[in-house]
Amino acid sequence: MRAVVLTGHGGLEMLETRDDFPVPSPRSEETLIKVAACGMNNTDINTRTGWYADGGWGGELEFPLVQGADPVGQIVGVGNDVDVNRLGERVLVDSWIRPTGGGVDAARYLGSELNGGYAEYVAVPAINAYPIGSELSDVELASFPCSYATAEHMLHRAGAAEGQWVLVTGASGGVGGALVQLAKRRGTNVVALTSEAKICDVGRLGADVVLDRDMENVDQAVLSQTGGVDVFADVVGGAGFTSLFGTIKPGGQYTTAGAIGGPIVDLDLRTLYLNDITMHGATVLPQVVFSNLVGYIERGEINPVVAATYPLERLKEAQAEFVKRDRFGTFVIEIGESP
Repeated sequence: MRAVVLTGHGGLEMLETRDDFPVPSPRSEETLIKVAACGMNNTDINTRTGWYADGGWGGELEFPLVQGADPVGQIVGVGNDVDVNRLGERVLVDSWIRPTGGGVDAARYLGSELNGGYAEYVAVPAINAYPIGSELSDVELASFPCSYATAEHMLHRAGAAEGQWVLVTGASGGVGGALVQLAKRRGTNVVALTSEAKICDVGRLGADVVLDRDMENVDQAVLSQTGGVDVFADVVGGAGFTSLFGTIKPGGQYTTAGAIGGPIVDLDLRTLYLNDITMHGATVLPQVVFSNLVGYIERGEINPVVAATYPLERLKEAQAEFVKRDRFGTFVIEIGESP
């Protein structure tokens, strides 16, 4: 089959396009999916460059590896323990593969620790292949799984609720834009930070207040608009973390699933404990989060935001453009039409 494989940690030269990669055979509890499209996310870049390994997360990877955490397609094969009536289903894939009886530390991520969706076929456990009934295109559906599931997990952990103020950083990216939509779906008020050039784009997602992330004293601007936020949903970290953390109300929540601005931050522990703030890391999401997400999509409660599409053979170019972060929305790789 056609596939783009990662041959080791490094630059774009480590991605190799092949047309002779073996088609996976579904195990007893697995489905074989013919991939139509697959979304791109930060995990692709972090895995390729070895960023996670530098932080001591995850084990040694086996190469060659097919990346791509967000495949959308149709079930064309099933293992012995899977109902044959699932053949032909159009599905979204939950990227977290959780061994039966295993804890969070046993979960593995599709396209990072297991072969993923930048190929014509991928095999995943049947429980991870969610039937989807939607008039959206394959490309539009592929823009949802990782970004929106991550965002929903962040809000789920923080218990974001109607009437609260939620601060979103990186609001023009895949997860950040998803946070805006999903927080508004919960009935919250959203103050979002983005570059000056993307303020109008983020506003169209429904944010109540959109601020230039580079403005002087942006933390004071957040406070003047909100009086303090109940939830700080952060995917940036970096130099702005310390001042923005100070915008959280006493008893508030901090939730994170990324650090695109830098993973090392300064935190005065007195700000944390004297204000009774709770901090949440959000990585391995519970299955109910993905199940809920599928329902939101089917009911039209959230909308896809696709920045660009590329054919599989131009994956290197897509990753090069993705890391520039000058587009609004999600990048999607097109593999082929559903049968």
